[in-house]
Amino acid sequence: MKVRLIIIAAPSGAGKSSFVERICREMPRLCDTVTYTTRAVRAGESEGNPYHFVSKEKFLELREKGFFVEWAVVHENLYGTPYHQLEDAWAQDRVIIMDIDVQGAETFKRKFPDAATIFILPPSIEELRRRVTKRDGRVPADLEIRMKNAEREIAQASHFDFQLVNDDFDKSYQQFKKIVEDLLARG
Repeated sequence: MKVRLIIIAAPSGAGKSSFVERICREMPRLCDTVTYTTRAVRAGESEGNPYHFVSKEKFLELREKGFFVEWAVVHENLYGTPYHQLEDAWAQDRVIIMDIDVQGAETFKRKFPDAATIFILPPSIEELRRRVTKRDGRVPADLEIRMKNAEREIAQASHFDFQLVNDDFDKSYQQFKKIVEDLLARG
């Protein structure tokens, strides 16, 4: 069966965004979606990169109009994926590869049962904590919420088609790329 959607999930800080960004650069047939969020812009980010940043009021307005395929509350912020981005990509015969939280992955899998799913695991919760702190340049105010969520998310890894541990980025990325190449070769 031809794969048209590949869903990547992982706890915050496990490397899912880095994997998706790199593979989209290396494999032009793949494209990512730009999720809408109510969270604050981090250093190095801008509108449309890597998110569309909107107010909570605007997000709720879009949600009421049926703009999102799925939406979720993650770390106390709202995130949603717009329908039109999927339709536009498929019209161009491209395959969508997207990083999303576990609850979003469940929603997508229900709506698109042919989607392939990959879960990226951190080597340990301690290493995940170190990565999140290093990435943000400080201890984030919601670090304990993220770690508690990470433990819940990791418990769901076995529900995904593929799982891999990101203990060494380059080695793990090569494993990830091989999985994606095999998926694309299906059709």
